[in-house]
Amino acid sequence: MTGPADIIFYFLAALTVGAAVLVAVLPNIVYAAVALLFSFVGVAGLYVYLSADFLAATQVLVYVGGILILIMFAVFLSNRISDVKISNPARFQWQAALLCLALFGVLSFTAVRTAFPVKPALAYQPTTAEIGELLMTRYLLPFEAASVLLLAALIGAALLSRPEGKGKVSADMEEPK
Repeated sequence: MTGPADIIFYFLAALTVGAAVLVAVLPNIVYAAVALLFSFVGVAGLYVYLSADFLAATQVLVYVGGILILIMFAVFLSNRISDVKISNPARFQWQAALLCLALFGVLSFTAVRTAFPVKPALAYQPTTAEIGELLMTRYLLPFEAASVLLLAALIGAALLSRPEGKGKVSADMEEPK
């Protein structure tokens, strides 16, 4: 390590990878969703580190603020929280661990053996104004398609949280006596 920038990078990388591993191995879906939040925040931090301000803002707004909150609503509003179908059964752990170790070995060998050219540092220039103008003019259709995707995620969360069967009232929804 040569300076505080390297320490910040390694912290963000460890946060992202560690939280992603927790998402894969935690059996409780609520804890896995919280770990997913930390993984998304770590990725946003890496975008900031790379001077990609628009991608960082998009990561926070769309993934942390949108998709993850919808997942949390679906989990908390579901009356099937203890059902095995929505819990993470974490099958094939040893096979997945061996596959991950092999992949990690190949990637580490490649990273160590490859000579990466280092370009001189460029001056930071914010890109959000130019990208925002392009989104509202030239790329309006893909932007609206992303909006429809988020709406579909919202509808899916509402369907997941709905009690099963018409007229059937679950024990959670009954009036207290």
